[in-house]
This record gives sequence, C-alpha cells and structure tokens, in this order.
Amino acid sequence: MTFPLSALQGSFPPLVTPFRSGEVDLEAYTSLASHIIDGGSHGIVVNGTTAEPTTLSIAERNLLVETAVKVSAGRVPVVAATGGQNYRESLALCEGAEAAGADALMIVTPYFIKPPVRGMIEYYAALAETTDLPILIYHIPGRAGVSLPPSAIAEIKRRAPNLVGVKHASTDLAFVSETLALCGSDFKIFVGLEELSFPMMAIGAAGLMNAAGNLLPAKISALASAALAGDMSEARRLHYELLEINQAIFWDTNPIPMKYMMRCLGILPVNEHRLPMVPASPELEKRLDALLERLGLSA
Repeated sequence: MTFPLSALQGSFPPLVTPFRSGEVDLEAYTSLASHIIDGGSHGIVVNGTTAEPTTLSIAERNLLVETAVKVSAGRVPVVAATGGQNYRESLALCEGAEAAGADALMIVTPYFIKPPVRGMIEYYAALAETTDLPILIYHIPGRAGVSLPPSAIAEIKRRAPNLVGVKHASTDLAFVSETLALCGSDFKIFVGLEELSFPMMAIGAAGLMNAAGNLLPAKISALASAALAGDMSEARRLHYELLEINQAIFWDTNPIPMKYMMRCLGILPVNEHRLPMVPASPELEKRLDALLERLGLSA
C-alpha cells in the first residue's frame, strides 16, 4: 500500500458501474471516478455492491480497478472489492487487483453457500496469507445470508495481521462496539448503511462506504470529516440533511434508484443495468423526480 493505514478513514464511495449497450463504459467510469475524487472523497471503492459486481466478469472487474488506479494517480487510496462465490474466484480477483495497483482489498463474506463460521475464519485467513495488502472484511448479512460475529473477526485478525478492518452493512450497532472492543480502537469500521453513518461514526467507526457518495460526494465527505474531527453537531446536521436521499437509495434494490438519480443530475450519460438488474420503474422515477425537485437537486 502506497498510503499509510491512517489514510483508510473518511468517505470511500463505492462507484457504480456505467454500462452502454451492454458493455462497461470506461469513459463514463473515468469521469465518475474523477467526479467522486474531485468532490473531496477520501478514497474510492471499486466493485462494491453498488457496482453490480456479480454481473461483471473477473476480467471486467480487474479492468475497473486498473482504471480507478489510473484516475486516482496516487491522490486517494483505491480499495478493490475482491470477493467472489468461492475461494479460487476470490483469489483470482485479489491477485488481479493487487497487480492493477489497488491499495487495499475488501472481501465479502461468502454468499449463497452459507458456510459455518469456522469455514469463514479459514477462508479469510487463507486469502490473507496470499497478499501483503491491507484487507477489509465486507460484512453484509442481508445479502450474503451469513453473519460473522465479532469474536470470529478477532480470531481472523489474530491469524492475519493484515486484516485491518470491516465494512459493516447491517443495523447491528452493538457489532461496532463489540468489534472495536475485541480488535482495538484503531481497527477500521466502515459504515455500509447510509442511514447509520452518523450513529456508527459517533461510537468509533472510521469512515463511510456509502452509495450516496456517487451522487453527493462533497456532502458525504463533510459528514465523515466532521465526525472524525469530533464536531458531532455538524455531523448530526448533515445526517438529517442527507436523510431523505439516504432513504431513497433503498426505495428499490441498490443501485437502481442511485443510477436513475445520477442520470437525472448528468453524472451518468445513460441509466443502464445488466440483467437481472433493471432500470427504475415509471412509478419510482416519478417518486425520485419529486424528491430531487424538493431538495433542489434537479438538473
């Protein structure tokens, strides 16, 4: 990693993947990465959930990491999400991201298969041995179908010194306190659910990995910076200012509402997904249009 571990804090938006006529639109992706970095984000995440990664090939995911690294040009850390459905796929993604110049890796808890906790411990310990890069666990029980308790994370950290944190996408606030108590206050917890950004940072989370950062990078970064500086009054104010946008992201499966709003604001040239993901319905479009107009965000 070309950055100190202290750089892994603040706002790290997970970039959406722009498509055009069924293919990854690298020109639009380059523009988006610049928009997010220039907006004051402290880092970027490539191939997170918001990127629709399960619709991408390994080659496409590696190409997106390479593109993001080039756009960043050392300005901010690039975290590559490298989790797949099995160990070999995840290993290939980790190796590809490291070769592309990623600064850290984020590996999702294995999904669909529902492994036991002891299997997940072995999985993360084995992957961590293959790289010297910092690793984050992406803990998202609602999508993965499995939960990794803080005690298991502490055991992985004991076996893998390069495990430096967790992205926690769950409403379980106690998880944050328990994990920090077991792993140390310098362990990096990134908030993965927009509405809990302020509450989790208030109890010790190091930063945010919020889809809303694609839309409003400056405001999301400001919330993270205020919380890190101990200015809880300002962080709380921004929390409520962002509340409706944060809620709207989940009016349908992420990133369906996000991509529609980004197209409305000219951040994306087209609003396209890969099946089985689909664009917003006419009813959702009207609801999002009304929200953007009410918040003064209409293009």
